[in-house]
Amino acid sequence: MSTQGESTPPPRPKKKKKIHERRHLKVKSGSIRSDINVTPLVDVVLVLLIIFMVVTPMITRGMPVEQPLTQYHDKKSDSGEQVVVSVTCDGGKMGAIHWECASSRVFVSSERATDENIGELVVKEMRKGNGNREIHVKADKRLNYSAVRAVMQKIHEAGVPSVALGSEELKQE
Repeated sequence: MSTQGESTPPPRPKKKKKIHERRHLKVKSGSIRSDINVTPLVDVVLVLLIIFMVVTPMITRGMPVEQPLTQYHDKKSDSGEQVVVSVTCDGGKMGAIHWECASSRVFVSSERATDENIGELVVKEMRKGNGNREIHVKADKRLNYSAVRAVMQKIHEAGVPSVALGSEELKQE
């Protein structure tokens, strides 16, 4: 087919692209995606839900107190409007039958109170809200009742009409 006299043409040189050649960008008409990918949103919401479920039981208002156990008591949800007065056991020793506290400390919310300023602090906390806030006393179960009663007397003298005592529920197994 090919003869010796015919020669194959030399290969054509490839066209070099110009570096500075302007390219025209064209917007492709066609599909615009209008759907929303909700997977990242669901992931974030689930993580936040888990964090709140773990942290919420750890949040306690007032000072940590080991409250007395009761079998039948009214459960009231903590709305955040209550003023929490904590009476804690300060020092003490183990007696023949039970723990005997040397003294007690009183906290209104998280502020330390003395016998002289319990009423002032309670009234100040009552004014912060709508003025119709409840008082909840959380007392250590190792305290003598006389220490708790003295705190309740000071609160009553400050003009608070009612005081609720806190307790933990005795769980039957």
